[in-house]
Amino acid sequence: MSDAPRVIAIDGPAGAGKGTLGRSLARHFGFALLETGLLYRATALRVLRDAIDPSDQPAIAKAAKAIEPADLADPDLRTEPVGNMASRVSAYPEVRAALLEYQRNFASHPPGGAKGAILDGRDIGTRICPDADVKLFVTASLEVRALRRLKELRDRGEKAIHGHVLEDMRARDARDTTRALAPLEPAADAFLIDTDGLDADGVFAAALGYVQSRSEVTRSRL
Repeated sequence: MSDAPRVIAIDGPAGAGKGTLGRSLARHFGFALLETGLLYRATALRVLRDAIDPSDQPAIAKAAKAIEPADLADPDLRTEPVGNMASRVSAYPEVRAALLEYQRNFASHPPGGAKGAILDGRDIGTRICPDADVKLFVTASLEVRALRRLKELRDRGEKAIHGHVLEDMRARDARDTTRALAPLEPAADAFLIDTDGLDADGVFAAALGYVQSRSEVTRSRL
């Protein structure tokens, strides 16, 4: 679509389905995709591998600044310990500031000659790309998200207990929504998609319908 928005921001809590949606929209529009959570996971992985003190914000910010695109392909990024550490270090202002330029540069200069960018995360529509053409906020109940994460972990061969996954996700939600800087919340102009009763195709259809409606509004103003 030649009139598709150039930047799509997707926010939401862990396990809501924003990653799957981002990949589907990226394929549909031919946009570059950045799962910004991987930046924090890559930082967390360095903290764990290099035995950096989890409370040493300057050292962790230095590690964040050193993140390169290749780091985002490490298979260990998807493990639960890395995810929990990522949620912890992402609350640090110095770390968020260190990764801000990376994300905004991706949005303004999509790699690979892509005609647009999709970024998913926690504060894309509110802080990273507040002027994004389209803002989506994908959510679901805690129980549904925990069950999805449990299945994801078991499908990867990891041992996971439902109660532990549920409590880890509850704690992660609390950190994400109560941190002082850029807490997880919908942008005022975001389109909300509750995925509790939807499969991936249903979520994609809802999002695509909204994106297309925004494109029609833009076209009508030209």
